[in-house]
Amino acid sequence: MRFAAVEVDDTLRPMIKLRPVFSIPFLLAVQTFAAAPAPASSDPIRQVEVWKDKLVGFVIDHAGGLIGAIAIMIVGVIASRIVAGFMIRALQRIEMEPPVRLLLSRMARLLVIGMAVVMALGTAGANVAALVAGIGVAGVGIGLAMQGMLSNIVAGLTIIFTKPFRVGEYIELLGVQGQVDMVELFSTKLRHPDRSLVVIPNRKIVGEILHNYGTIRQLDLDVGVAYNTDLAAAIAAVREVLVQNPRVLKDPQPAVGVSVLGESSIHIAIRPWVKVPDYGPAGAELYQTILERFRRSEIVIPLPQTEVRMLNA
Repeated sequence: MRFAAVEVDDTLRPMIKLRPVFSIPFLLAVQTFAAAPAPASSDPIRQVEVWKDKLVGFVIDHAGGLIGAIAIMIVGVIASRIVAGFMIRALQRIEMEPPVRLLLSRMARLLVIGMAVVMALGTAGANVAALVAGIGVAGVGIGLAMQGMLSNIVAGLTIIFTKPFRVGEYIELLGVQGQVDMVELFSTKLRHPDRSLVVIPNRKIVGEILHNYGTIRQLDLDVGVAYNTDLAAAIAAVREVLVQNPRVLKDPQPAVGVSVLGESSIHIAIRPWVKVPDYGPAGAELYQTILERFRRSEIVIPLPQTEVRMLNA
């Protein structure tokens, strides 16, 4: 629906300073007057009087529709606030980021106001079918121009509601890994172990293989001892070190045992569980403490050995 341009005299401007709620009926009135032929008189004062009479006549003739349109807009604004408040309270029961929760409530409020605008235009006598068709065509054009952005939004909503991971969990996908720092509609931000920030578009996440470590990770440590070592004593020393380290979790219990019989040593695998922030420091602390404990207990960590034999030709 198009509105014709209308020249408004300065004396008429105070009359049209209406609130946004009353702007729709007023625009309909202006459209009707713009379609009418201009008065023959060239006297500005006379023209203002003619326009004033036409405006009063239009308001009187369409009083019912204009009042209904105004009432629908008022009810629509009140209903939008109620719906937005209800959505915020409902989404608070779901573990969701506050910015996303606020954005969803605002989208619901705009949807209710948009429906109220269409109903008000129909009540005031506007061609709603043409308006809806125009909005649909514009929506298709905007959608084609913003395919990438819209796909990120859809993928972001999918992540928010399906919850394959949450803020604070450690994940690995697309060849990158890190702790989830923030989940937004357009992208997901990971905090890499080196404290750098990794930003991944949401459309790259949905449908990909995701490794979610959760909030804890398992260390993969390995230490070698000589073949003549008392294995029971060595494993007991390792377990004691794990119990004394405050970063190592008691549940799940760490796993300790012989993993490989190497060429010059017996490899003991050490698999303790720690929280994600302690993953890096815990490994260094445990290696240092195990080395010191083995030295005090005279448990030998052998160097690689190679036996060379000389044969006479």
